[in-house]
Formats: sequence, structure tokens, C-alpha cells
Amino acid sequence: MAPTHGSAVAIVLAAGAGRRVGADEPKAFLPIGRRPMLTVAAGAAAASPAVGSIVVAAPEGWTERALACVRGCGVPVDVVTGGATRQASVREALAAVPAEARVVAIHDAARPFAPPDLFTAVIEAVSGDAPGVVPVVQVNDTVKEVVHGRIVGTLDRDRLALAQTPQAFDVAVLRLAHRHAMDAGLELTDDASVLEHDRLVVAAIPGDPSNVKITTLFDLANADARMGGSGD
Repeated sequence: MAPTHGSAVAIVLAAGAGRRVGADEPKAFLPIGRRPMLTVAAGAAAASPAVGSIVVAAPEGWTERALACVRGCGVPVDVVTGGATRQASVREALAAVPAEARVVAIHDAARPFAPPDLFTAVIEAVSGDAPGVVPVVQVNDTVKEVVHGRIVGTLDRDRLALAQTPQAFDVAVLRLAHRHAMDAGLELTDDASVLEHDRLVVAAIPGDPSNVKITTLFDLANADARMGGSGD
């Protein structure tokens, strides 16, 4: 069920406070290379030929600023106010996705270096057999299971992978899975987990090691340097 050219919708989540960065404004609006993180992330989504429009979930009171960040990215953009949690923000954004959309790609603005071809790859991999698709990267370190400060086991890293965004989904399936998770009172860390709760198939495709998530001040400094500029 690969979507036709430009028919998928990209949801860019920018409603997080980013407290671990220690900034006075939401993380998605912090500059990297003199451009807001949100601008860079939305630009990558818009550059994918599979993406026809974007919905941004912004913090309350920041919708106008978000619109200014993404205006002119090359595809139609809608900005909605996100919720108190990531899951709530996705639900708000899904409500703004047109009824005729069949596939949606959900992306964290905190991963501004996701390349456009990764958006295309996850979108095109969505199928009737696998209504969810997640890019993953290999775990290279030995992984220990730790309980109360003591190592209780070593996990098989060959069976482990690190999930990234964008993650792509059949829109109807994702909406229903989110409704089930809400009814069950679950708060999950990504949208693949929402489908997993409904025992639906989520396919894994190769991610991009450079598609890092900006979480700390150290990450932010590295991202700024990577963009070749100073966010000061």
C-alpha cells in the first residue's frame, strides 16, 4: 500500500519542554547553525518526495512561532497545540491529518538530522502486512541488565536495536491503536509501542547512525557544530 507521490503526511513533534537542555524556551526552537531545530527537521521532511504536507505539534502559546519556523518549507503546513505528553501531542496532530491520508510519518523535531530519504523509506515500506515501520540502528555495546545497582544479566545485543524517528504508519490503524492505548491508560515512548500493544506487526528497516537525538547540552553543542555555525 505504498502511497502515491507526495500523498503522505509528516507529523513533526515539537511540543517538548526540553528541560534536560536547560533552556528558557522549548527545545525545538533552539538554534543549531543559526536555524531553529524545528526548521531543520521540518525541512528534511518536506524534502522527501513522499511527503505532501506537514502537521507540527507545538507547545501551548508557541503555535505562531512554530508557523514562522516552518513557513516556506515547500509543502503545506498546519500547526496545532500539542498535549502534555508525547502521546497526547500525536493524538492532537492526528486530528489535523486529512481524512483521505493513508500514511503518516511521525518525527521528533529533536532529531533534526534525519535525511529526506529516510522519510521516503519508512513511508514506502508501510504495507497491509506491516502497518507500522521503524528505522533502527545496531547496538554495538554490550548491554547489561541492572537492578538496584547490580548487574543481573547480559542481553543478547544481536536481538536488540535502537529505534529512531521518523516512524511511518497506516493512519487508520494508528488512530485506532492510539484510542486503545488511551482507553487502557497507557503512556508509551513511541508510536511503534502503541501498535505493539495491539499486537500489530511493526517492520524494522535500517536507520541512519547520524540521525541522533538532541537531549542534553552536549548534544546541542555537537549539533550546532555539525551545522557549521554558532547558536549563540
